[in-house]
Amino acid sequence: MEINQFAINLTSEQPAALKTFYRETLGLKPLPEMGDGAFAAGQSVIFVDGHSDTKGPAKEPQRYLINFFAPDVRAEQERLEQAGVRFIRKEGTEEWGGVISTFLDPDGNYLQLIAMQH
Repeated sequence: MEINQFAINLTSEQPAALKTFYRETLGLKPLPEMGDGAFAAGQSVIFVDGHSDTKGPAKEPQRYLINFFAPDVRAEQERLEQAGVRFIRKEGTEEWGGVISTFLDPDGNYLQLIAMQH
């Protein structure tokens, strides 16, 4: 299989709130040419939209971990905490040497800040 691009589509009962979170709180760059709920995440795309079968918060938020690789996990965590973002795991070092913080979006999806340590 040859892949030209990767995207993930997050559906929500309240897509407007989720779009605001990814655009304003996280600060992801909107991609209006791909739709009003499209955001750049490195070389990938996150689409946020509604879906008739999506009701309430994420029922198994740990099933999909959306990872954002950032050079300074501590600084990003502090910025997001000041914006009211809830962290369920704060800046922990993994046995393989990376640093991870896990936080929630408004639907309760698990998102992670990751820094690779060298």
